[in-house]
Amino acid sequence: MSNTWFTSDLHLAHRMVAALRGYDDLDDYHAHLVDTWNAHVRPSDTVWNLGDVTLGPVEQVAEVLRSLNGTQHLVAGNHDRCSPMFRQAHSQQRRWLEHFASVHAFARRRMHKTDVLLSHFPYRGEGSRDIPDRHTQYRLPNEGLPLVHGHTHDPEQRLTHDRGTPMLHVGWDAWQRPVSLHEVETLLCVVA
Repeated sequence: MSNTWFTSDLHLAHRMVAALRGYDDLDDYHAHLVDTWNAHVRPSDTVWNLGDVTLGPVEQVAEVLRSLNGTQHLVAGNHDRCSPMFRQAHSQQRRWLEHFASVHAFARRRMHKTDVLLSHFPYRGEGSRDIPDRHTQYRLPNEGLPLVHGHTHDPEQRLTHDRGTPMLHVGWDAWQRPVSLHEVETLLCVVA
């Protein structure tokens, strides 16, 4: 039996983010991330990675991606060059598909009779950063479906949109590990 996991904002090969997470050396950061990931995710599991894998070419982090257990599906973030936000995203798809089973701008999953949306971005907000919402044209509109997202880099995990719609932040900064499907269902209150 396989399990399903969710995560985002790994920021591989990103020295500034590694330093903010307490690592002066990228190799140490990558090794810790791989060890933590593989302590939770088995090779037969599925992972929905909600973007911001790396700032640069995916090839520069290929070895790290190969070291991670599970089959990954990517919902591209604003730093991933395969995101439709980039004019040349179409030319990046094949490269990213060498490392991910699928690549999406967003996704829709069923959890206990409830549709849940997956996006890199929350419906609104930039987390604790007191700045206007960025990339608004690439955010999903809130039409009442629960949302699983990344992007904010905040420690806060569960949020509620102004309209009462639950949102769950699965970013590495909030969890320091992949988040299980059961945790997502429980925190979004979609468990049967």
